[in-house]
Amino acid sequence: MDMNDNNSFIPLDVSNSIWEHFFTVAPLVVVGTKEGDGYDMAPKHMAMPIGFENYFGFVCTPDHSTYTNIKLHKEFSVSFPFPDQLVLTSLSALPRVKGISKFDQIISTLPSKKANTIDTLLVAEAYLHLECKLYKIIDGFGSNSIITGSIIAANVHTDYLKISEKEEQEQLKSNPLLAYIANGRYAVISETFNFPFPKGFNR
Repeated sequence: MDMNDNNSFIPLDVSNSIWEHFFTVAPLVVVGTKEGDGYDMAPKHMAMPIGFENYFGFVCTPDHSTYTNIKLHKEFSVSFPFPDQLVLTSLSALPRVKGISKFDQIISTLPSKKANTIDTLLVAEAYLHLECKLYKIIDGFGSNSIITGSIIAANVHTDYLKISEKEEQEQLKSNPLLAYIANGRYAVISETFNFPFPKGFNR
């Protein structure tokens, strides 16, 4: 591909959202919150560590119960599902039925467990669990906000704990990762390669 060939690129109209016109890779997580007498769980893909310390954040809209629940209770959980949990993860995105709580309708039937340090649920079959206290909500990204939390507890499945750099490729081949391909697709990542950092590189 000749990156200098202008015919290789198509300009996008930035007066509208550009994200529907190409693919990007993102993690797929399930955020758990306390809601009323029950709980809520919702999948999120605009999610990431915030820096190299123990902070995690994701994009949400104030119109969603996840936002209002976190603003009220000041805590949330994050579950990273195994690839074979995709369908169950998708079920947590089902819309609510009017007059019936999402917990009674959907969440109570999903395989979940209580978090250890906060009053939320975690996806039982996940390879990474994070328990977070609200750090900061940043509003104003159009109709969206960034919710960030301090990680106060974390648990990783033994098969996904990094042990040796020499074994990383084989470990990921045996224990793949679930990724969301925005918008509307997913991938199971099992083939990986060492990144060619330049000599002397420091993050």
